[in-house]
Amino acid sequence: MATNLPLAKSFAEQSKSERVYSHLRRQIRELKIPPGTPLRKNEIALECGVSRAPVSEAIARLAAEGLVDIFPQNGSFVSPMRPEDIREALFIRTALEVEAVKLVAQMADDELIEQLDANIQAQSDALKENELDLVRFDDLDEMFHSTIIAAIHSRGTQQLLDASRALLDRPRFLALPEKDRPEDTLTEHSRIVDAIRTGDPALAGAAMRVHLKRVSKAIDVKLAQIEASDAD
Repeated sequence: MATNLPLAKSFAEQSKSERVYSHLRRQIRELKIPPGTPLRKNEIALECGVSRAPVSEAIARLAAEGLVDIFPQNGSFVSPMRPEDIREALFIRTALEVEAVKLVAQMADDELIEQLDANIQAQSDALKENELDLVRFDDLDEMFHSTIIAAIHSRGTQQLLDASRALLDRPRFLALPEKDRPEDTLTEHSRIVDAIRTGDPALAGAAMRVHLKRVSKAIDVKLAQIEASDAD
């Protein structure tokens, strides 16, 4: 019995760390914690109802993803949106997702198609509400792409994509409210699902590439604004 206690404690601590990480990443993604904000471990621990250890683990994970800068003796701060890192992440994400969707088109079964169709319907419902809930729509967007990647059962690909998406979350969230962008995103997602449904990998890859190119274009507008602001 005693030999199981350390393992149980490890799982419990991991769960706390994951909860803190998810909370902080969402706050950073939605810019509720702006770039440059110091992350005070005691305050975060109190807010999340945990000790400092899970907070430290969560911050270290965010730092590995490029979302937090850690300065010894000075503390941890939400990182700025660095255009060069974001453009590199866009390149990596496009390469991964275009190839992944080609594989998915060749192996998709009825269950996967049903999941993607349900996600598309949920996105459509979100756009029909009186006040567009961009947070919900963004969550559905992330789930849509995650469902496609999960279908190829490649842990390494998932990890690489998660790392690139971490850097893209903030500029993508900034770009989403642009005129017609949510509606265009829904249309592009629908075309990807239709292409997967045909079983044609070339068509699916082209649909994903067009979508990510348009995402990139919207992000580029925000990057230009960031660079202009930095120049001032």
